[in-house]
Amino acid sequence: MTEKTQKDDAARSGAEAEAVTAEEPSEIKACVGATGGEEGAVSAIPADELERLRTDLIAALKTVFDPEIPVDIYELGLIYRLDVDDERNIEVDMTLTAPGCPVAGDMPGWVENAISSVPGVGQVKVKLVFDPPWDMSRMSDEAKLALNMF
Repeated sequence: MTEKTQKDDAARSGAEAEAVTAEEPSEIKACVGATGGEEGAVSAIPADELERLRTDLIAALKTVFDPEIPVDIYELGLIYRLDVDDERNIEVDMTLTAPGCPVAGDMPGWVENAISSVPGVGQVKVKLVFDPPWDMSRMSDEAKLALNMF
């Protein structure tokens, strides 16, 4: 199972689906899947277990905040990819709001600690990436509302 966006959740509930590609940065929220994140790959983890893990991982990510912005990193759109392999090891690709962010050296550790606290998670690897660069279009509506950006 691969989860990419909140809009995919809406599509499952009968709403109109939108195509999601890497070129649509505001749409990429998290990619939780098995076997290296390959599209269509079958996970050894049962679907209900994978969904529980996905929910728990997102909840853990929502406990991590950029100290300069009162919004969690998940809603800010700083998480580009979350991959769960069959042994429940987690790989995360994340970015920062700016390459010169004062917590650049600390935030990946905060993310690793938050994810490691989820029951059943194996090893956690967090990779800081800057391609594509983050911009405000990646923020969720919840983040925009919290920052009075509407």
